[in-house]
Amino acid sequence: MKFLKRTLILLAVLGLLAMGAGQAGLFAGSQPANLGVHDGRLAPPATTPNSVSSQADLYPDNPQMAYARIAPLAYRGDRASAMARLVDVIRQMDGARIVSEQPDYLYAQFRTPWMGFIDDVEFWQDPVAGVIQVRSASRLGQSDLGVNRRRIEEIRRRFKP
Repeated sequence: MKFLKRTLILLAVLGLLAMGAGQAGLFAGSQPANLGVHDGRLAPPATTPNSVSSQADLYPDNPQMAYARIAPLAYRGDRASAMARLVDVIRQMDGARIVSEQPDYLYAQFRTPWMGFIDDVEFWQDPVAGVIQVRSASRLGQSDLGVNRRRIEEIRRRFKP
């Protein structure tokens, strides 16, 4: 019984230390240098299953990208109104911070409340396809347990006209 009690206390202390480290920004990671739109493309999805991209098919040289496929955001009406609606959706989401807002591009960071992990989320209004391309990726780790996919699907649900 003493062993179990000590183990539980140790786990609680380690959990508190990890949360403290997260709150101090030790799990934030660094902002990627390849963000933005380059030659009509957002950055490729990560090579680990912790990101999604509506442009994953543009990188056929890496067959592992299948996990990252997600549909772009469809919209009705004019482009400016669609982007304004998207900005409103992002601003209302917990942990979101808009870093860059341009007429056809939006970059936001989402921070998890307890551990302070940061995910980079980009939206680009593709004039050729007539949709908003999306990319959401974790900075750290191998898996995000589906967080980036669920986030984009929640944005899609809120964004629908």
